Amino acid sequence: MKKNYLPLFILLLVTANVMLGQFSDKKKDLKKYDGLFDFFYEEKTDKIFLEVKELNKEFLYVYSLSSGIGSNDIGLDRGQLGDEQVVYFKKAGGKLLLVQPNLKFRANTENELERISVEQAFAKSILYGFPIVEDKNGTYIIDITDFLMQDAHGVANRLKRTKQGAYSLDKSKSAMAMERTKAFPQNVEFDVTLTFKGEPAGSYIRSVTPNANLITVAEHHSFIALPDDGYEPREFDPRSGASPFSYYDYATPVESSILKRFIRRHRLEKKDPTAKLSEAVEPIIYYLDNGTPEPVRTALLEGGRWWNQAFEAIGYKDAFQVKILPDDADQLDVRYNVIQWVHRSTRGWSYGSSITDPRTGEIMKGHVSLGSLRIRQDFLIAQALMKQPFAERDDNYEPMLQMAIARIRQLSAHEIGHTLGFAHNYAASTTNKASVMDYPHPQFTLHNGEVEFSNAYENGIGAWDKVSVAYSYETFPEGVNEKEELDKILDQATANGLRFITDQDARPQGSAHVLAHLWDNGTNVSKELDEMLKIRKTAINNFSENNIRTGEAFAVLEDVFVPLYFFHRYQTEAVAKLIGGLEYNYAVKGDGQNIVEIADKDMQKDALTSILNTVNAEVIAIPKDKLKLFPPRAFGHPRTRESINGKTGLTFDALSAVETAADMTLGFLLHPERASRLIQQKSIDQKNIGLQEVLDELVANTLMKKHKDAYLNEAQVTINFRVLTHIMNLANHPNVAPQVNAITNAQLRKISQDFASEQHMDPIKGEMVKRIKDFYDHPELFKVIPSPAIPDGSPIGMDCFH
Repeated sequence: MKKNYLPLFILLLVTANVMLGQFSDKKKDLKKYDGLFDFFYEEKTDKIFLEVKELNKEFLYVYSLSSGIGSNDIGLDRGQLGDEQVVYFKKAGGKLLLVQPNLKFRANTENELERISVEQAFAKSILYGFPIVEDKNGTYIIDITDFLMQDAHGVANRLKRTKQGAYSLDKSKSAMAMERTKAFPQNVEFDVTLTFKGEPAGSYIRSVTPNANLITVAEHHSFIALPDDGYEPREFDPRSGASPFSYYDYATPVESSILKRFIRRHRLEKKDPTAKLSEAVEPIIYYLDNGTPEPVRTALLEGGRWWNQAFEAIGYKDAFQVKILPDDADQLDVRYNVIQWVHRSTRGWSYGSSITDPRTGEIMKGHVSLGSLRIRQDFLIAQALMKQPFAERDDNYEPMLQMAIARIRQLSAHEIGHTLGFAHNYAASTTNKASVMDYPHPQFTLHNGEVEFSNAYENGIGAWDKVSVAYSYETFPEGVNEKEELDKILDQATANGLRFITDQDARPQGSAHVLAHLWDNGTNVSKELDEMLKIRKTAINNFSENNIRTGEAFAVLEDVFVPLYFFHRYQTEAVAKLIGGLEYNYAVKGDGQNIVEIADKDMQKDALTSILNTVNAEVIAIPKDKLKLFPPRAFGHPRTRESINGKTGLTFDALSAVETAADMTLGFLLHPERASRLIQQKSIDQKNIGLQEVLDELVANTLMKKHKDAYLNEAQVTINFRVLTHIMNLANHPNVAPQVNAITNAQLRKISQDFASEQHMDPIKGEMVKRIKDFYDHPELFKVIPSPAIPDGSPIGMDCFH
């Protein structure tokens, strides 16, 4: 029998009309927010209804974390920005779809069909589908509550990745946070309290939550109007220090690259383009977190304002400003560039993020996150280096505080620099500390047997920073060829001896650039290591119970000693890079820069001589008389990740300290990639040092070295076993040039032969012969047994300043 569906259709239509009418009727009972998108809040149901007046109009969607977890290891910080996405609403049946177009692949052309062909060739993403609650003359009301009440920031995934447990969103314990939900003409801001339930599996999450089964944070959603088309993109140049963004333009002529690269920068224009010095149409203003305490507040303001020196140099008056954030402002509001003071349970990194227009690279909001425990790192270093600071009184902390404050000023400028669009420049320390975008190691000198640190950090913007600002922000007169003017800026920088080398050539442990080092000092890094070892020796000789205050446990004294003992760690890494290193630039054709060449052989030989001091027990061992300062840990003062680790149980293990320090050096010196480079550079020029020379010098200065003092000799033996292990690692390593395997295997056999005749009289040599034999009998069983882990490096320390 034929069914009649007409009554059902009429019923559904009537029901829908009733529902739409119900929303219109109850609007008067809802709280309305007028802004970029008008929206309504229904308190009874905790729902948000959004009014969409224009379909297919692009805007920016950004999610972020407005309250975090407080663990550096987990990495979910208050104020952490998520990804920015260009999106638009599109109607499909009874829904509005939130669509993210694919901006990675474009066709910048007037040919509409060509644009459509590229758009259709690559996938887009539909982020959400919203049933239409009301349709009134092309104005749509949608319920966006579920969209807002999702884990957009990926908190659960982050907890899983960091092995803290499996968590899921518990909506029954989640709600809109209306005190941070606001509407403005160019942006609307939604804040949501989210609770995640699960079983904790890691110690990090347990250490920062009152109930690790229920973790409550706040996530933030921003709908932002896109900037107008008045912004002029500027081409990226790898020599400039400006950070790139890129996309593929399929409308590009065949003879040109389809990959387009531009820089990220704020919009900045002169009020009077013809004036030598002009105010900006809209200055770049950064706002400091008003919860930042003194004296940090003043230091951050001062350091941030250094950037105005660079803008003045290109003809802008007061174009860069730093102010205190108004009390009623939200730090996640896109209208404010923010310097945020972020608290965590442990020491952690600071970083600079930004919200950028994905279409053009225009920076719309800079957001700096500064770890509040960071200042304590330098205080701790100064406390360790200062000679008996608390011998006479316990309030003698001003010199240490001033050094820590000097670092915070520099840190403020550094992180703001990232949000201005600038990358790290790790070559700057070799050219008179030319950039705040380097990682600075404090500069110390010796004076009358004491360590002097009043000039530990530079004060002001660097010469390289002015180059980056000029490249990114200088305004050129009409009719001037911008590309030629930008090239002149970079050519002049090169002529002035300035260099730019960034993370990709500095961070990898086996990296090769002879200038790109983190936390180093000096134009000659080998000589600087020698100086650092002298400073380290002097400071250790001066170290006493008077490096802590009266009434503090000696366990605290051990914590203060840690950064002093490993004081040379970063300079050692810098020196290691010279061996098998390269001298090169981000050169472009026609700029006249050196492209690439092998590091000078004399430089490499000096580096090898210098670095071998760090595996000499006379240099690296803790003096015996200092060991009386380090008893087993006091009650209530357990060892932490920032303590020296050992193998002797409760007691302080001086030999493991030596082992850890030596292992650090050997990890750099005998890195597999470095070993392979040594093979190549020796083949190119036989006068260069090769792997064989490095091994011969290493063995001669370690395995063949004896000390008359029994303690120093045991320390050297400890080092020597690590040397043997690292040589074995290269002999058995699958990812090195086969010549590396051949040379290191020959070295092992030579060591075995040299020690064989003495193995019955010398148990140490006998053990080494046995280990080599076991290595060859069962190579498949060999693995590098790690030394006690080196304590966390910079930033370090949290219990040294009260």
